[in-house]
Amino acid sequence: MKQLSSSELNNMSKEDLAAMVLQMQQQINTLNEKVAILNARHFGRSTEKLETLPGQMNIFNETEVAAVEAIAEPAIEQVVVRRKKKKGQRKEDLSRLPKRIENHELTKEQLKVIFGENGWKRLPDEVYSRVEYQPAVKEVVEHHVAVYAAKKNDVDTIVRAGRPVDLLRNSIATPSLVAAIMNAKYTNAIPLYRIAQDFEQSDMILGRATMANWVIRCSERYLSLVYDSLQKHLRSQTIIQADETTCQVTKDGRPSDVKSYMFVYRTSEH
Repeated sequence: MKQLSSSELNNMSKEDLAAMVLQMQQQINTLNEKVAILNARHFGRSTEKLETLPGQMNIFNETEVAAVEAIAEPAIEQVVVRRKKKKGQRKEDLSRLPKRIENHELTKEQLKVIFGENGWKRLPDEVYSRVEYQPAVKEVVEHHVAVYAAKKNDVDTIVRAGRPVDLLRNSIATPSLVAAIMNAKYTNAIPLYRIAQDFEQSDMILGRATMANWVIRCSERYLSLVYDSLQKHLRSQTIIQADETTCQVTKDGRPSDVKSYMFVYRTSEH
């Protein structure tokens, strides 16, 4: 806008002055909006958000999605509720865990010093429980297969000792390792790259592509019989319930923007 002098402003009509003020207000509002956007970009809160499919629960960003910032915090009223502790609840909670007994005893020499020669008797033990946690242990099992040959040169015979059958030929995969990957991926909903990061923290380098190949090959080779049995059982039912989830398929030639579906079937039986 052109800068006007005092005399030019005095000579302007009332209508021109009002139009000029309105124009200046509009420019100020536009400038304020731009400043607010820049401040939000540089100083605003940055939160990682994961896009989810329609109708699908957001597993990894649930707290951010469920939180509503506009709701004021409710007033906290402290209420003390004294519940009677159920007798034997701890024993019931620990009943499904494996148990190791550790005995803590005094030696005969120590008892002799305290009570004298044969001056003591043993009462029922004082028993208490503690839970120890040991992270998953990963170790390399190196198999040494004995090879034998005849001492005579004219006998061309080589014999090897028996060895375990490989889960996948020429692969380091074992049933326990692949089962752990499948459980983490499909039971605990952990992405493969996070499983790889967890392995790397314990000095085990295992790529996502390798784990994906193991899961696919083992499911086709060893779990196909389970699939066929489940399918046969489903088809024998009177009522079958189904639910579909949209997904992206890119390896069978279809375009990436085509909507594909993954179906889950179940019966009314539990």
